Amino acid sequence: MADVNAILARWRVRLGYPLAPLYLWLALPTVKSLALGMAIALAGLLLRAVAAGHLHKQEELTVSGPYAWTRNPLYFGSFLLVVGFAVASHSWVAAALIVGYYAIFYPAVMRREEDELRRKHGEAFDDYAARVPLFFPRAPRRTGDSRAGAAPGQLFSWDQYARNREYQAALGFMVGVMLLVARMLVAASG
Repeated sequence: MADVNAILARWRVRLGYPLAPLYLWLALPTVKSLALGMAIALAGLLLRAVAAGHLHKQEELTVSGPYAWTRNPLYFGSFLLVVGFAVASHSWVAAALIVGYYAIFYPAVMRREEDELRRKHGEAFDDYAARVPLFFPRAPRRTGDSRAGAAPGQLFSWDQYARNREYQAALGFMVGVMLLVARMLVAASG
């Protein structure tokens, strides 16, 4: 199974590029679907931003901020982005395409990353995984664990946000919105 997870993780981005124009071609956005969808997607983008400002990749096991609520706040944020763009598309086919893409690739990516974190952090990761859900957020339990008071290095940092290049998600979001608006205007004029 690990080999399948590695293959899916490797092909996730490669297959996403041709999927985007197909999604756009199938989308039939309206003002209402765009407004609702972008509100949902914006929540995902903001969650990703906060998570990226806490994440110290390859340095430490991040358990602060949104990582106290879910072990995968970046991927949960991506899920909200996908749901938002699915709603914005106003097309069952376009929505099924991007939700299906997410459902195929992201669970494998999460499993692969969990395996890497378990190898790197051992018992600390196992303790964290026992307290915090894999995907759907849950309010942290107040049991005196380290999540209640984050160490200074575990506070949100704009520098860390930039180091994690999360601004790329914001740029992608803006491009996606502009393309959907353009698609809606072309459909309305044609």
